[in-house]
Amino acid sequence: MTHRIGIIGGDGIGPDVIAEGLKVIGAAGVELETVGYDLGGARYGRDGTVLPDETIEEWRSLDALYLGAVGTPEVPPGVIERGLLLKMRFALDLYVNLRPFAHPTDGIDFRVVRENTEGLYHSLLRRSANRLMNGRVSEDPEMDFDGISGEVAWDPRPISRAGSERLVRLGFDYAQRRNGAPKDGISRVTCVDKSNVTRGCQLFRKVFNEISEEFPDIANEAAFIDAFTMWMIRNPEWFDVIVTTNMFGDIATDLGSVLQGGMGMAASGNIGDEHGLFEPVHGSSPKHAGKGIVNPIATLNSVQLMLEWLGMKRDDDDALAASDIIERAITDQLLSGDDLTYDLGGTASTSDVGDSIVGRVRALLAEHYS
Repeated sequence: MTHRIGIIGGDGIGPDVIAEGLKVIGAAGVELETVGYDLGGARYGRDGTVLPDETIEEWRSLDALYLGAVGTPEVPPGVIERGLLLKMRFALDLYVNLRPFAHPTDGIDFRVVRENTEGLYHSLLRRSANRLMNGRVSEDPEMDFDGISGEVAWDPRPISRAGSERLVRLGFDYAQRRNGAPKDGISRVTCVDKSNVTRGCQLFRKVFNEISEEFPDIANEAAFIDAFTMWMIRNPEWFDVIVTTNMFGDIATDLGSVLQGGMGMAASGNIGDEHGLFEPVHGSSPKHAGKGIVNPIATLNSVQLMLEWLGMKRDDDDALAASDIIERAITDQLLSGDDLTYDLGGTASTSDVGDSIVGRVRALLAEHYS
């Protein structure tokens, strides 16, 4: 089966790590038809283009998008984040941010399923830059806001039943595919919120409790975000799948990257029912562009997520097998201690890591189909 993938190399080290990802996909035997897109800070600097509407329409016919990194120091903060990344997220209804966390020697293997289109980020593409109060634009810099006087900035935080239901259900679906928590092997979904204080989280928790009844074979539990951040660091081996709201998930997942060796290991998938965008979490790091020293494993982990999602979405057993093989190859690479980049204590180049994992993928693939 051939998958049509949009490739956005982007800025800085983005093209460097994307190249390694494409090598690994080729070694895994997955057939791709790729379409390249020149987007990011450099493109904006040349002609002011961020994300044309016609490009979004083209993307609707693709199976997935694969992104390196975007952003340059010359572009004002927020331009690319809002105009490209958030616009992609909302236009394609990528309502889940999926973040895997694993460390082969420390017994860590869990996933965070974070809501991606509601909460505090919902209003960024939907409101004026003017001050808001109760849904009305206020021009008065000295307005009174429920007892808070002076200049006020207000961000609404909508959380809906429909948005919560589809997110939580996907979390349980992923739990069914996995092998349970490393601590005890129990398949478990943990709801993380602040339902002791906020109404949006109370709805999120209510939905979680309802949907958990549909999955009697999956254990369920709940935690408040402040306590959860401590438990995640102290006892990460307890967790299997975590479902949470947008802003809490944003903070918790970046914290969780420490458990797996830093941002050079951190992958993500922004997924919906019809479309998916897969990218490493790290930035474009312009100072390292073209030097061949950065860690490509975050990007390779993102490739693994992309192939898993494509396999699930399109019922492609070969893509699912390739996803599992890439995951095993990366784990074997880390356990061996060979060909690692400077951030993991090694001296290997970006391409050395990619080539080594390609070799492992080919060996595992031959074993799988023998």
